Amino acid sequence: MDKATLLGILLGFGAVFGGQVLEGGHISALIQPTAFLIVVGGTLGATLVSFPLGVIFKALRDAKKALVYTEREPGQIIKTLAGYADKARRNGLLALEDEAKRSPDRFIKKGVSIMVDGGDAKQLQDFLEIEINTFEEEAKLSAEVFEAAGGFAPTIGIIGAVLGLIHVMNNLSNTAALGAGIAVAFVATIYGLMTANIICIPISTKLKKRMKEELLIKELTLKGLLDILEGVNPRFIVEKLQGFYLDKQEEK
Repeated sequence: MDKATLLGILLGFGAVFGGQVLEGGHISALIQPTAFLIVVGGTLGATLVSFPLGVIFKALRDAKKALVYTEREPGQIIKTLAGYADKARRNGLLALEDEAKRSPDRFIKKGVSIMVDGGDAKQLQDFLEIEINTFEEEAKLSAEVFEAAGGFAPTIGIIGAVLGLIHVMNNLSNTAALGAGIAVAFVATIYGLMTANIICIPISTKLKKRMKEELLIKELTLKGLLDILEGVNPRFIVEKLQGFYLDKQEEK
């Protein structure tokens, strides 16, 4: 569980509703089903027009990474690769076949399988770079979906505000309906801004961060596997990968 994401969402909504209470208002004034329907429905509709359905479904599945995510420890990956290197130097690359089958990491499993099947360094790099590029493109699309939704939501909120004001103008003679119309107008704007700035854009930012973390792990793994294939000393592999990880961290 990513506590920062959960805490951020709670603080964001809590600040808005808490501010309403501190100003002497009632939370019920911010609960407007009509405004919610306009903003959420309109934002979803605009997003559906912008992206294929499959991409949106994948983005929704990936969104859980903003809340539930097990961060992978580079040190553990480096240790695992060093163990593979030691075993390969002692018993040959074929000795890694069982390791590939037991590995929970699909990327490592694929790389080791290529090595065991007799692939050379170029083939290993080509296959795994395709895997890395595919992952990056798909991860970017998921982040772009939420980024786009974050751009649509405030505008849809303004549309909701205009609709509320139109309702008010059509009912100037009915003072009882004026309050409801004005409430929908202003609350729709708030909903649009909250949807964009507390949910959609932050999730997009978090997904980009997760993507960078995964890319770093994959690049680190690729370099380690290439060194194993070349028979590099396990100690040198550890030092090289640790330096690579630290350099990448400084670049962020």
